Amino acid sequence: QLQASGGGLVQGGGSLRLSCAASGLTFSGYTMGWFRQAPGKEREFVAAINWTGGRIGATTDYADSVKGRFTISRDNAKNTVFLQMNSLKPEDTAVYYCAARRPFNEYEFWGQGTLVTVSS
Repeated sequence: QLQASGGGLVQGGGSLRLSCAASGLTFSGYTMGWFRQAPGKEREFVAAINWTGGRIGATTDYADSVKGRFTISRDNAKNTVFLQMNSLKPEDTAVYYCAARRPFNEYEFWGQGTLVTVSS
C-alpha cells in the first residue's frame, strides 16, 4: 500500500515536498516513482529512484520538464519516498501519484494521489 501526502496550494515560484509512505512490501527492493496527471491530460512520468545499495546507493531519473527543479529521494529505514518540488510553475498543477515496481517490471502499486495546485 502506498500513501501519498504533502500536496496543496502554492504560488508560482514556491516549493512543496511530497511524501509517499509504503507498507506491505520490501521497500528497498522496489524502484519508486512519481507520476502526475493534469486535468484533461494523460498521466505522465515525473521522477524515479531505485536502490542498488553499496557505494552507489540510489540512481534517479527525471522528466525533462522537472529537471533542475524537482528532487526525488528515499529513506529506506522509513519506507518513504519524497519529491521536493522547487520553482513551481502553474503547469505543474496536477494530481501527483507515487508508484512502486520491482526491477524490470511495470509499476504495480499505486498511491491514491495528492493534488498540487500552483497559482500564477
